[in-house]
Formats: sequence, structure tokens, C-alpha cells
Amino acid sequence: MFSGIVEAVGVVDKVVDAGGGLKFRINCPQILADAQMGESIAVNGTCLTVIEYTEEWFDVEVTQETLRCTTLGTLKEKQKVNLEKALKVSDRLGGHMVTGHVDTVGHVGAITEDGFSKIMKFTLDGKWAPFFVKKGSVTVEGVSLTVADCGGLSNNSSNAGKDGEFWFTVALIPHTMDVTTLGTIQVGDPVNVETDVIARYVVRLLGDSYLENLNKERESVL
Repeated sequence: MFSGIVEAVGVVDKVVDAGGGLKFRINCPQILADAQMGESIAVNGTCLTVIEYTEEWFDVEVTQETLRCTTLGTLKEKQKVNLEKALKVSDRLGGHMVTGHVDTVGHVGAITEDGFSKIMKFTLDGKWAPFFVKKGSVTVEGVSLTVADCGGLSNNSSNAGKDGEFWFTVALIPHTMDVTTLGTIQVGDPVNVETDVIARYVVRLLGDSYLENLNKERESVL
């Protein structure tokens, strides 16, 4: 479990074809002070297992399933990545409950200046619409963010959950842009998106009664 508060930005040293998957070597000494074999580190929001490490770098393996669901397959050597170690029970939950299990890949639709902040708009398949509400939580590239607005296929629409484009926006303060990779992404870039796990369980528990209000086809991504 993670909080979505990025601890450090690392650099991809190596990308190796491991025969059926990829192996990454990521350089980031500041996150390895108390490293352990087999522990979890979120890389751009994707929970991965440390299989080898030194004081300077750590290695992780990425399966085909993870490559299908995330942007990790596009990573190149020298590219920067957001990193967060798994939470301890005693840690403050500064962001929100993040599993590190990326749901889907969205894209940057627009970036707008808004005073000292930036409003970023992300687009994704409409079937994910039920898990978004204004002022709710979302994780983008491993960063816990607050949904400023959402639409296209809203939760109140009879089309919500159908295929089609859905969008949501977030407001980024300068600090977030400075200490994560979000300050360098551009319009059109793909991003890892994890929806709020609590919202997912609520939809699952409500089951058919929710789907009847969701759309006539009773479709769901669950």
C-alpha cells in the first residue's frame, strides 16, 4: 500500500529484455537507505518488487500483464520516474490509499496556466467514469491528486460507463511539479492512472442496484 506522496525521482539506468518481460535498473540512492530484497517500490505508480539492489540502484522485473496495463513499456534509459516505497503502519497517510495497481493508461489532453498553478486535463476510456467525482482522489504517475472537475461521460449521465472519452482535471502546485515528473509531461503523453480503490469497492458492493442507474446495458469494468 502507498500514499501517492512521491519520495524521490529516480533515473532509469538500464532496460533489459528479460524474455517475456522487461527488467529495469533504476538509480536513486536516496530511496535505498533501508532497502530490502523483495520489498515493494512504486515506479510511476506501479507496484514492483525489488529483486536486487546496491546503495545506488535497484532492479525490478515487469511482467507482460503489467506492460499491457501501464506505460512502463515505453520507458527509456535516462528517463526519470516517480518513486515511493511501501507505507509502514506508523506512516502518515499524506495522500490517499493507493494500491500501486494501475487501472488504465490515460493521456494528457490539455495543460492550462492558472495563476501559479497549472490545470492538467487527462482523457481516458469512458468505462472508468463511475470511479470519479469532483474533489475525489486519483493517482497519476504515482502522484496522489484531487479531481478538480470531470465530465464527458459524467456519473449522472445515462451514457456513463460506456465506451467513449471521459476526462478529468487536476490542479498542480509548483511544488508537485518540481518534485515529480508531472512538471515535464506534455500534451499527448500517456500516463498511468489508478482510480480510487474505495470508489471501486463501493461500486462493487452496490452491484446491480448501481448498474441499473448507471446505464441501460448494465455495463461495468468490474
